[in-house]
Amino acid sequence: TPALAGVRDSKQLSARQRERLDEAIRAAALAVGVGESSVEEIDTFGIVPATRLAIRRAVDGLGLVPAFVLIDGRGLEMQHIPCRCVVKGDALCLSIAAASIVAKVARDTYMREMDRLYPGYGFARHKGYGTAAHLESLAQLGPSPIHRMSFAPVRHAAARVGAGRQRGVYR
Repeated sequence: TPALAGVRDSKQLSARQRERLDEAIRAAALAVGVGESSVEEIDTFGIVPATRLAIRRAVDGLGLVPAFVLIDGRGLEMQHIPCRCVVKGDALCLSIAAASIVAKVARDTYMREMDRLYPGYGFARHKGYGTAAHLESLAQLGPSPIHRMSFAPVRHAAARVGAGRQRGVYR
């Protein structure tokens, strides 16, 4: 379909392009599922098991049972549905690229919401990536409830802020 002509790796698109393509993908798709794992799940189980859990939730949220699932990356196979992992799949496969766009738009929307809940971190700008500005706000404010304590820079920032400050307490 011509509406999907611009679909490619989400990292190669501007936010505006991703948002426009997200709408086109949702209009053209039989189903769209977005899955996530909580900070607590990532900290408890680790990033790979939490990613598998998020993939499972996305597939379960489709409202239909797919015959086959393509997954970007490696080592994320699913047990309940036939699948194939494709390294750099978002650059090689239209459906994986479309999924990367939908996921990035959902993540960016979530981070804008978190920016309103936890002002001062700049989540709307850096979207949770470890930019210099994000690390600086983390050093000044300490971790918020949405920071992963299993991530070394967050753990170190929490230690620097000091034991007297509770996680999630703000001025």
